[in-house]
Order: sequence, then C-alpha cells, then structure tokens
Amino acid sequence: MTTDGIGRRHAIAGVAGLGVAAPLLASCGDDGASTGTDDSGSGAAAGTVLGATSEVPVGGGTIFDDEKVVVTQPTEGDFKAFTAVCTHQGCVVDKVEEGQIMCPCHGSVFSAEDGSVVNGPATEPLAETAITVEGDEITLA
Repeated sequence: MTTDGIGRRHAIAGVAGLGVAAPLLASCGDDGASTGTDDSGSGAAAGTVLGATSEVPVGGGTIFDDEKVVVTQPTEGDFKAFTAVCTHQGCVVDKVEEGQIMCPCHGSVFSAEDGSVVNGPATEPLAETAITVEGDEITLA
C-alpha cells in the first residue's frame, strides 16, 4: 500500500471500471445532434425521400427501416409519420395493421392516426415526424 493517498489496487480497480463505464456512457448520450438527424429519433435527415404514396396502404402503414420512420395513411390521402422507435425501450416497431402500429419487443401498440399509446407497456406516444407529400413522393421535411 502506498502512502500518497491511492493504493495500487484502488488505481487498478478504477481503471478497470472506466473500461466498462466509458462505452456505456457514450451510448447513453447520443441525441442525434452529431449526425444531422432530427429530434424524433428517426435517424434520417430532412429532404430524405422515404418512398411513394402507393407504398402506404389506406388504414395501414409502411415502416422505412433505414430511416426509422413509420408512415401511415389513416384515411385516403391523409399521411402521417412517426418515429419507428418505440418509446418503451427503443425497439423498432415492426408492423402496422388495422390502424395500429405494433412493437415486437414488449407488445406496445400505438395509434396509426396520432401515435398515441393504445396498449402498454409504453406510456409515451411515438414522436411525430414531419413529412411532405408532393405528387406521389413522401419526403422528410
């Protein structure tokens, strides 16, 4: 044991702890600011073309996995978009059926009309993502 206030075992334990904690802390703080993404967690930049309106069925929706965006069409010609990242624990939703967006991880269900929680465990709605529809093209705004 040293007399300068820190023992060798404490120093080694501290360095080992940093090796575990640093990657964990780094993964917790990403808000998308460094990647040019929006604040909804969608992971895609404004101007990104998602797809054609014909890809989004009336009463249903389409998940654009690369952009982490789900686009729905609750009624004909009315397109909505939300982050595809579940608010419960960050899983990506995997299907849209009968007006509902479903998460495969823990069973959360969201409204395809407004992103609100229909069934938990999620307690927060899916964040709305701004889109523009021009002609038959859907683009992130």
